[in-house]
Amino acid sequence: MIAKHVPMRSIQKSDFADLVDYITDEQSKRERVEFVNVTNCHTDDPAMAILEVMNTQSRNIRTTDDKTYHLIVSFRAGENPDTDILRAIESRICAGLGYGEHQRVSALHTDTDNVHLHIAINKIHPTRFTIHTPYNDHKTLGALCEHMECDYGLEADNHRAQKTGAENRAGDMERHAGVESLLGWIQRECLDDLKAAQNWGEFKSVLANNGLTLKLRGNGFVITDGEGTMVKGSSVAREFSKTKLENRFGPFEGAQLEAGEELPARSYAPRPLRLRVDTTELYTRYQAEQLARKDGRAIAWSNAKEWRTTAIENVKRTARLKRAAIKLMGGSASTKRMLYSMTSKKLLANIEKISKDYRSQRNTINVRYQRQAWADWLRTQAAQGDRGALEALRARPSAQTLSGNTVTGSGTTAPSSVPAGILQDSVTKKGTVVYAAKGAIIRDDGMRLKVAKGTSHQAAFTALRMAMDRYGSHLSIAGTDEFKNQVVKVAALAQLTVTFDDPELERRRKALIDQHQEVSTHGETNDRGRGTRSGVSGARPADARSERGQREHGRSDSAAVRAGAGKPDVGRIGRSPPPESQNRLRSLSALGVVRFTDGGEVLLSGHVSGHMEHERAQSTDALRRPADRPGMTDTAWTAADAYIQERNRTRLYIVDIPEHKRYTINVGESMIYGGLRTIDGQALALLRKENQIFVLPVDNAAAIRLRRIMVGSNVSVIDGGIVQPTKGRKK
Repeated sequence: MIAKHVPMRSIQKSDFADLVDYITDEQSKRERVEFVNVTNCHTDDPAMAILEVMNTQSRNIRTTDDKTYHLIVSFRAGENPDTDILRAIESRICAGLGYGEHQRVSALHTDTDNVHLHIAINKIHPTRFTIHTPYNDHKTLGALCEHMECDYGLEADNHRAQKTGAENRAGDMERHAGVESLLGWIQRECLDDLKAAQNWGEFKSVLANNGLTLKLRGNGFVITDGEGTMVKGSSVAREFSKTKLENRFGPFEGAQLEAGEELPARSYAPRPLRLRVDTTELYTRYQAEQLARKDGRAIAWSNAKEWRTTAIENVKRTARLKRAAIKLMGGSASTKRMLYSMTSKKLLANIEKISKDYRSQRNTINVRYQRQAWADWLRTQAAQGDRGALEALRARPSAQTLSGNTVTGSGTTAPSSVPAGILQDSVTKKGTVVYAAKGAIIRDDGMRLKVAKGTSHQAAFTALRMAMDRYGSHLSIAGTDEFKNQVVKVAALAQLTVTFDDPELERRRKALIDQHQEVSTHGETNDRGRGTRSGVSGARPADARSERGQREHGRSDSAAVRAGAGKPDVGRIGRSPPPESQNRLRSLSALGVVRFTDGGEVLLSGHVSGHMEHERAQSTDALRRPADRPGMTDTAWTAADAYIQERNRTRLYIVDIPEHKRYTINVGESMIYGGLRTIDGQALALLRKENQIFVLPVDNAAAIRLRRIMVGSNVSVIDGGIVQPTKGRKK
């Protein structure tokens, strides 16, 4: 577990809203944002929390520091703590940094190889409006992580700094971009020769042979490659600081370090890190595409700028013509002044609109021609089906094999195709392909498949299908006992032609197959000779319909008779069903009386004999599923939620708007009718109670009836979601 603060180098770019939008954005993926948590705000909605935090930050106008603190808590590969532990970790870390009372929004991301928690914290206190910046937060975070790893049983990481800040930043760049940094290149290619130098001349010669130069900068030395990239000497190695080098070689003289006329044997250039596979062709394609992006962006910017210049000139020409026409027309001086003023305002409005459109075009151009890092480009190509790019990602030093509930085999690892019903969701920078299937998330690192989410039989079946396609019929299963049991059961019940290398799992699979075949054979015997086992518990129905067929396929009685023609216990059409098929839940509505074990009797409404006095003597809601209320579908509630969110957002600016909620009032309670609204074709009834508005979706027929009720009338909601007036019924 590692906690790291991500500082914003440019304070002008710091924006709490943009940060929350980023960490809560699904990015068109099914597997990215696991959950979102809002703390110390008056709402659980991140969009509403943004407005609240921005309002709090605006109260402090004295500070010039960054008002937003971005924290990332990353877990080891394979670790996925539950929600309660994540909330506890977030609370303890924020309290340890002094942000226990501060407003924050957190989101868990699961689309990478390491599950990580993003926390966006408002550094402005919500009541005192003072800013808090923790001192030496990296040491505090390290100590907190050590304690929480022990408390929550997480795998321990090293939280003590062993490298300088520059080394850490260079390492981060190499891991995320996949390209060598100048610092890393010097340490790998020149460090030993530089350490072996005995004087300034040898030190200078080693640098010159590698296309490097040593220069004075401030109070120390920097090593530069001649292209403007430079690193501190002490960052390359501790003994290359100005003080230690002068102690070794004597006083520094700049003339001594001038590069010779000979060409260097080698020089630094941003290149991909050395991998197990050859990426020369891929990197050539990458450079060509980036150059094309650069040229395309320049051309698009030039065209946008030319469009803006032409558009502004056109509106100015139009304004000049209008002024000339006003000057020639008759009328009083006051009338002309008014017309001149209107022309000037129109001109300014047109110029502002053109500038806004130009900024929008620039943003679109930047997104379209955005430069990609080498690793990001590889990931994009791999997502589009480039096997070479995928192999390059999997050959990176940071790539790790998957652990947990996994399925693997010794066969080929090149899938012929993705099975139907399985979609490729994303590709990580380590070459792990994330597949989304019904009820499961499957991860593929090229060596094994991992069921990352979902422990159902459907998830196990999906993993087995993909594993058989990749590795053949002989598989190896690893993970929890629950996962292994599910895989064995699915393989046996689905009659998959698969074997397991674990002898115990293979024995259980064969036992389940034998048991299933025995049950099937036994069931067929019972159907043919039921006369001796009709009273045995668990025997199949006499009409030869299996319970599964009766539940899923619902064959009719006539079909059952045809299937069981000639059997002794199957009667002709019209006879009563056998005892075990009588009085089931499917035929409950055909009964007049339901008898319970205690001897009581309950009349079912609508199914009482006609000569009885009260047909609706007893409600059947407790025994039969009620029909859906009119208008209360998922689509209807989606429209209602959209309207509720819009009104509550506007309420932050207009305090007269009452709080809006979903309708949850008890049936029959008196309320005030607030009118009808239509959102995306869905009619919504507004019901006021005290200082709150409750939104209830209604169907078209109910909407027509509600239009005859005066706004402000007393109404009540009866059973079934029907709104009816209690007094003052109509207009």
